[in-house]
Amino acid sequence: MEKEFDPYLRIDDVAVDRSDVAMLRAIDDRGSLSGAAEALERSYPRLQQRVVELEEAIGSLVERTRGGADGGGSSLTGTARDLLARFDRLVAAYEGVARVDETVLSGPVVDRDGELATVATGVGDVLAVVPSEAATASVTIRSDAVSLHAPSDVPRAEGTSVRNRFPGLVSWLESGDAVARIGIDLETVEGNERRTADDTELVALVTRRSVEALDLEPGRSVVASVKATAARGVSSGDRDGDGDGGT
Repeated sequence: MEKEFDPYLRIDDVAVDRSDVAMLRAIDDRGSLSGAAEALERSYPRLQQRVVELEEAIGSLVERTRGGADGGGSSLTGTARDLLARFDRLVAAYEGVARVDETVLSGPVVDRDGELATVATGVGDVLAVVPSEAATASVTIRSDAVSLHAPSDVPRAEGTSVRNRFPGLVSWLESGDAVARIGIDLETVEGNERRTADDTELVALVTRRSVEALDLEPGRSVVASVKATAARGVSSGDRDGDGDGGT
């Protein structure tokens, strides 16, 4: 009998596994650590200790509030949501995914901050890792580096987690047993109006759980986010010199 794959993320000396992911999602669903412990039938002290262990290795995962009109509670930070998205992509990579799509966006380099450059593309500015000599660049975005969000629930950038954000409409959905490929028609802004960009489609690879949580279907508005460090550009400028390229 084939052994079932047991995915985990290794971060420093801590391994984040399915039980940790279930814990964070339960905190998100129930709005408190005590509610999560009850839902998972785990002891509150052990659950709280596990949150502390993860935060010591990864950073703040749970934002706690006390009292107030809503009686206090707990919610996930952007770091925690990014961790969940990373875990989903890990699962997707090991559960029968044979195809990873790539989207290429091109344009001139209009600003630079070290290795990161801002490329003006047909769907807006894209922050990516681009060679220092490039005046124009073609930026490649892999489908397994894309996270999808509801327009009302786009995470804030925290620390060095600088993200590109692409609003758009789901154009098609191809669902498998564990993961799904999602086609997104990206939008551009002209004046005060938004419209879908001509022939500019971004493909995202997400888990079935994300499809259900976001209620994804053709025509649904979403925001795709991609870390700047996951967007890679190559120079697409004209070559110097007038010599022939033949041999």
